[in-house]
Amino acid sequence: MSQPQAAVGAAVARVDARLRVTGRVKYAGDNNPDGVVHAVIVDSRISKGRITGVDATAALAQTGVLTVISHLNAPVLPPVQGGFPPGEPLRAFQDDQVRFFGQPVAVVAATTLEVAQHAASLVEVAYDSQPPSTDLSTATPAADPETYARGDADQALDSADVKLDLTYRMARQHHNAMEPAGIVARWDSGKLTLWEKTQAVQFTGFSMAAEFGMNPADIHVISPVVGGAFGNAFRTWVHSVIAAMVAREVGRPVKLVLTRKQLYFGVGYRPAYVYGLSLGSDSRGRLSAAVHDADSETSSYETHLEDTLVPGRMLYSTPNVQQTHRTVPLDVNTPTWMRGPGYSSGAYPLESAMDELAHELGLDPIELRLRNEPDDDQSNGLPFSTRRLRECYSTGAREFGWERRDPRPGSVRDGDWLVGMGMAAGVYDTQRSASQASVVLNADGTALLRSGTSDMGPGTATSMTQVAADALGLTMRRVTFQLGDSTMPPAAGHFGSQTMASVGSAVQDGCDKLRDQAIGLAVKDEGSPLHGVDTADVVVRGGRLYAKSDPTRGETYQRLLARNNLDRLETLGSWAPPDGPARYSLYAYAATFAEVAVHSRLGLVRARRMLGVYDAGRIISPALADSQALGAMIGGLGAALLEHTVTDHRDGRIVNANLADYLVPSHADIPDIRAVYLTGGNDGEADPIGVKGLAEIVAVGVTPAIANAVFNATGRRIRELPITPEMLL
Repeated sequence: MSQPQAAVGAAVARVDARLRVTGRVKYAGDNNPDGVVHAVIVDSRISKGRITGVDATAALAQTGVLTVISHLNAPVLPPVQGGFPPGEPLRAFQDDQVRFFGQPVAVVAATTLEVAQHAASLVEVAYDSQPPSTDLSTATPAADPETYARGDADQALDSADVKLDLTYRMARQHHNAMEPAGIVARWDSGKLTLWEKTQAVQFTGFSMAAEFGMNPADIHVISPVVGGAFGNAFRTWVHSVIAAMVAREVGRPVKLVLTRKQLYFGVGYRPAYVYGLSLGSDSRGRLSAAVHDADSETSSYETHLEDTLVPGRMLYSTPNVQQTHRTVPLDVNTPTWMRGPGYSSGAYPLESAMDELAHELGLDPIELRLRNEPDDDQSNGLPFSTRRLRECYSTGAREFGWERRDPRPGSVRDGDWLVGMGMAAGVYDTQRSASQASVVLNADGTALLRSGTSDMGPGTATSMTQVAADALGLTMRRVTFQLGDSTMPPAAGHFGSQTMASVGSAVQDGCDKLRDQAIGLAVKDEGSPLHGVDTADVVVRGGRLYAKSDPTRGETYQRLLARNNLDRLETLGSWAPPDGPARYSLYAYAATFAEVAVHSRLGLVRARRMLGVYDAGRIISPALADSQALGAMIGGLGAALLEHTVTDHRDGRIVNANLADYLVPSHADIPDIRAVYLTGGNDGEADPIGVKGLAEIVAVGVTPAIANAVFNATGRRIRELPITPEMLL
């Protein structure tokens, strides 16, 4: 018998809302175990070369300084096998080489943060500097590009009725989460405890075990809350290794929190791109060919490669496709994943080019997309599990008032402001991973669930509590979900929009098992009002088990367990994607609409309205979904109009490594924004609870929607992000 659904789909408050807004949650840097001391990193002042000397005399003379560690006296770390990402990972003080500006070259530990900061400023480092290569546009790409091809794109382009040959550029972007990267490390009898900002506690444990040649079981990672990350807290960065190294050397717990400036070269970023795209179509707008040629930056010591080409090979019906993605090694720190990784960077040129093609053909941009809707995934021949992009278009057009859009660029004015509308499609793959969750039903009728997943802000505990409450037939107040501890059952980390699908399915499995266990106990118990009832006829609501055919026959969990002298029922829920070849193409989809106003004399761009429409499967928590979607649209607004990491190519220095000069949207920049989720779109092929994941798809397609609106407003096609006023003057 299916359970009544009271929590899932309801606009409930976050279970941790009061704790968060009253400052009672502990982030990584808030932990202060007994005897904790502070570490401060000394950063390299060059981008390429070698260290010729480190003078720590003045630093060590300061009262309270415990040690200064550099490559001259650092303990030797064991080799790391199978680096992730591919390449030679940056190790903590293992050689004299400098690979990027800001690389840690020494660390100071002291009894107070102030002493450590002052002492770090006294460490003198000498270098043999070499000219760095930090400019994507002038550097040489690596020799092993990612390629894809189907059909004969070159021949199809030659014979196309309409051809476009375009180049788009995207600036580097930084995550700029509110919580800086931080860690507290403590050793106890050869075992290591880490309070760390991380999106994946188990992965952090494995990574740190590899760094120190340890058994992962001897590393305990604790990270119950994360103050935003957007991808840069997934992998283990060198500052974490440094903190653990110092803690072992001084024999005391060590706290190390990066400064805002250090975040710009310490924990990755979305890489810059130069993306060439040629499209060919017939006179009716049917795509015949697409040639993608992308370059993206990576570091000289690791290769960071994203799924940037995927949208271009499956979003539209295109018989002939040729793709090349080259990484360009530079003297910079390694990029990493940032919300909608790869897909959002690939969607910008693709969706901008589709808008250009629509204008060239005199077609409505939505109509052009509808004419190129595929019947299946042409990249692999698989059917789509669900694909409701047509409905996203129609719903968005209706809700946004698309019929009021004037197709003539520059034709709508509001005083000195030129007004335009744009739209773009988005796609992101549905990722899933094996996950487990323990479920305990206590004698008092409360439930406790634990899983080693993470929450970087979207509300994992709330959505899991909703699933558990409905499956167990309890109110949400009777359910507690704990996460963020590597000693808990292993589970998917918080990245790739996979947490709800993976961990949620494990929670569903565990709660279903426990509920069935309780029902089985009741129907076999001669003292139970449910004795002899068919198990399929028993449901649970409000903590009471009862027969659906006769609701008067029933009892609470508490009475059932008390009569059977049980202090608890418990089980382990688990779920993993099926083995074997894929049967379906699994993706979430989006259509984003934007209206902008551009000042005709100043070139200022102001977003006025934005709407996102999503085919993202079952929506567990509408309130949390809105937080995801609205936040992603704000982030996309920043990427389209504001965000740009600026590097001085003479020395590799990031010149705007602060929130005064690296611009992010403020409240004054935020337009009227709204999200719509298609109903009835449960994707049963993706996972047992029918979700697809939301956090990434809501970020894909935002930047081209804004760029296309700017063109509609002004008639000027800007093929570079961010779009700044000087580009429009």
